[in-house]
Amino acid sequence: MRIAIVTDAWEPQVNGVVRTLQSVRRVLEAHGHGVMVISPDLFHSLPCPTYPEIRLAIASVSRVGGLLEEFDPDAIHLATEGPLCVAARRWCLRNDFPFTTAYHTQFPDYVSARSGVPAEWIWRYIRWFHEPSSTILASTPSIRQSLVDHGLKQVRHWGRGVDLSTFRAGAEPLSAMRDLRGPVQLYVGRVAVEKNLEAFLASSHPGTKVVVGDGPARATLAARYPEARFLGAMFGEALAQAYAAADVFVFPSKTDTFGLVMIEALACGVPVAAYPVTGPIDVLTPETGAMDADLTVAIGEALTKDRAACAAYGRSFTWEASAAQFLHALVQIRPVREAA
Repeated sequence: MRIAIVTDAWEPQVNGVVRTLQSVRRVLEAHGHGVMVISPDLFHSLPCPTYPEIRLAIASVSRVGGLLEEFDPDAIHLATEGPLCVAARRWCLRNDFPFTTAYHTQFPDYVSARSGVPAEWIWRYIRWFHEPSSTILASTPSIRQSLVDHGLKQVRHWGRGVDLSTFRAGAEPLSAMRDLRGPVQLYVGRVAVEKNLEAFLASSHPGTKVVVGDGPARATLAARYPEARFLGAMFGEALAQAYAAADVFVFPSKTDTFGLVMIEALACGVPVAAYPVTGPIDVLTPETGAMDADLTVAIGEALTKDRAACAAYGRSFTWEASAAQFLHALVQIRPVREAA
């Protein structure tokens, strides 16, 4: 099958959307499918206001459509709600081509956190973007219900996976974390306002707080919380070693739709502490994590969980299964057009 994926989020960004698309693409190609990614690096772009790491492509409908025509896909997937996918959406509608979309990010909440604009205003745009989609893919039951509650009914499950060759129990602990006063409490992800990281750094459970990741809030938070260790971004084996050195993984975000880092931590045998919100409530079990409105309470309870049970549960999330769900949800262009 020839699959075109259009996305406004791509390298060099490091986030759950990019990692999901990269991982699923690798599996699809390994199974013999042809995958073309239309991403901002193919066009002139501008930095996103308040979020300069994200580049917004300047792309006409005809330019995006020309790339799609040249590739001649069997199915088209629009991964994000940005300008590149808007152009692809218009081209598909103009040519009566079916397409699927995905709801990766709590976009209304992110925009609201950064700009103060009411989230419901942004939901109007989300509804407009996704309404013509044949299928909207979402990663958890609560996110699917949120879409339904906002009038988008054509939703379908698309789970996430873990690179189990990298993230596994028994990895060598990161040398920079070996001698820290325990319990070692780890956060991995972007250091940005929408991740609610300050709630973790301000929590009162004794031990050492470690932040792995980078982002616009890093300098401010490092100055405000000098007792915390900010180790910068890590990937691959180094990241697996950081997980291995932690006693608990803390996920303070209240706006993520899933949270890949949670299942990576679990696969490494690290229990998770989080708020009882979308993402954690869909991913964690009583045996593998703790959720509480008081993050300090959640941390203390998570520390009592069995690491072997966490690792076993984490191993149940695979990119093979995720790619199979994605493939099954695609709508082929030719049968639809021939039937019409």
